[in-house]
Amino acid sequence: MNARALFSAIGMATLFLVHTPSCIHAQTASRLHRNAILVDTHNDFPSASIEKSAALDQDLKGKTHTDLQRLNQGGVDIQVFSIFCGPEQLKPYAWANREIDSVQAWAARNPARILLVNNSADLQKAVREKKLGAMMGVEGGHMIEDRLENLEALYKRGVRYMTLTWNNSTSWASSAWDEELHRDSLPHAGLNDFGKSVVRRMNELGMIIDVSHVGEKTFWDAMAITTKPVIASHSCVKKICPHRRNLTDDQIKAIGKNGGVIHLNFYAGFLDSSFERKRDAFFAQHKAEADSLIAQKIQPDYAAMMVLEKYPEQMAAITPSIDVLLDHLDYIVRLVGVDHVGMGSDFDGIEAPPHGLNGVEDFPKITDALRQRGYSKKQIRKILGGNFVRVLKANEKS
Repeated sequence: MNARALFSAIGMATLFLVHTPSCIHAQTASRLHRNAILVDTHNDFPSASIEKSAALDQDLKGKTHTDLQRLNQGGVDIQVFSIFCGPEQLKPYAWANREIDSVQAWAARNPARILLVNNSADLQKAVREKKLGAMMGVEGGHMIEDRLENLEALYKRGVRYMTLTWNNSTSWASSAWDEELHRDSLPHAGLNDFGKSVVRRMNELGMIIDVSHVGEKTFWDAMAITTKPVIASHSCVKKICPHRRNLTDDQIKAIGKNGGVIHLNFYAGFLDSSFERKRDAFFAQHKAEADSLIAQKIQPDYAAMMVLEKYPEQMAAITPSIDVLLDHLDYIVRLVGVDHVGMGSDFDGIEAPPHGLNGVEDFPKITDALRQRGYSKKQIRKILGGNFVRVLKANEKS
């Protein structure tokens, strides 16, 4: 071998040694992601589909965070769709049924690609048949309009969790928003007698109690009553980001003791305490655009999202990285263990996810990041979906 050939061979061998570990890591993370059951417990696409005149089985890249093709691309096995409307809707129960109709219509049009999931057996069937398992959760107790029969009817239609409040309090439960900002004007803090009957009935039905959005008094009242594991379907850590929507250490410990799971929200404002100040400065520049959309009967939250989406470069400059999301996850794991954390993206319900998590197609980046942080395959499978499957089974009727 001449000198040039020798140096060429050495160079190729060096290149192989340098690049092979990263390639192996990438292949391992990709295989793990595809083989794990990935459950996202909170996606607001049903509301986005109304506000943006879109359907799940359309190509919506650049328009929404979510569509059926990108859910497959991101390896999402089970998507819990949020059934939601704001308190400005005069008939929230009817609105809930409208959104349930939409989810069921998407499944009916795509029987080879979507399976409606009502229980853990359906969930396993969806995974086995390589279909998207579509589940539903109601975001906000106002949507039952103070009637247990409406709660029961929503359960019969496939709803498998209910967030006790959204930002608005109900007549029977106080929200985190109101407990912090409007406590003096609340008729009561926490759950009243009817609210306690809602929690008990949810346990009886097999509907998971979701404590995201609720005030601390409501949280502790619910935890004292429930006989089943709860979830926080889309919340983060208050110690890292002191936002009213995040959970205190004591709340995190209580959920761990209960056997429940905290599913991390991807919203920049719940991850990074500096984000909302930057966001407010952005909106001060673009207020007229948001006001124009609201005047067209777009819900205020979606008006904000639509304005931010018009300026992706500005948004990228003010949002945190995926590492900040993983910092919240690490914190929960250190506090209560890996059995009590999962994913609750809030895609299509947030205007600003972490930089690089642009939609459901980017979920594999989380698995890759977890591997880089040293989580084992078994731990990652729990985080991606195994923990939620356990809670779903624990809530099902005997």
